[in-house]
Amino acid sequence: ITGRAAIISGARVDYFRDRLNDTMSDSHQVSEKKAKNPMREIKVAKMIINCCVGESGDRLTKAAKVLEQLTGQTPVFSKARYTVRTFSIRRNEKIAAHVTIRGDKALQLLESGLKVKEYELHKDNFSNSGCFGFGIDEHIDLGIKYDPSTGIYGMDFYLVLERPGKRVARRKRCQNKVGTCHQVTKEDAMKWFQQKYDGIILTK
Repeated sequence: ITGRAAIISGARVDYFRDRLNDTMSDSHQVSEKKAKNPMREIKVAKMIINCCVGESGDRLTKAAKVLEQLTGQTPVFSKARYTVRTFSIRRNEKIAAHVTIRGDKALQLLESGLKVKEYELHKDNFSNSGCFGFGIDEHIDLGIKYDPSTGIYGMDFYLVLERPGKRVARRKRCQNKVGTCHQVTKEDAMKWFQQKYDGIILTK
């Protein structure tokens, strides 16, 4: 009985080992198919460049001119949500300007911004929704000529990544949810940044 039990247990081990190998090979083939699937490719949906000066008036107007000179688009002004007396900010006062860029222009400006950062981003720059952002201290690093009458402004870059099919969640007719497995995660965004721009992600 002991010999028969040993043979049966050995046969079971071999059976489950073969099943495990088959499962691993199948999962590897599935991951390869996913990588080749054009619907899984990550693309840049849009990029927002924000320049906040914290006050209205001449400085905000000059910051808007810098954004217009950089992107070739007319910037939109943002208002303060509530009053902060410490910074002399009143509610509904215009304190910032931002521009939304799409297409090749967004990729071109992203390349310029990452050059300033030397293609190094911290892991905390990436959000759980698959987006990431960073800031630069001086706009003249992007290739704009310095103008003493304008001054120097810093600005924030924020990039939105998505996969094809995201329109399903935004359209008016037949609107539906995008599946969890099709959404861009933090890990996907970090991997995309490393592969596309040979970027370095800092952990400290």
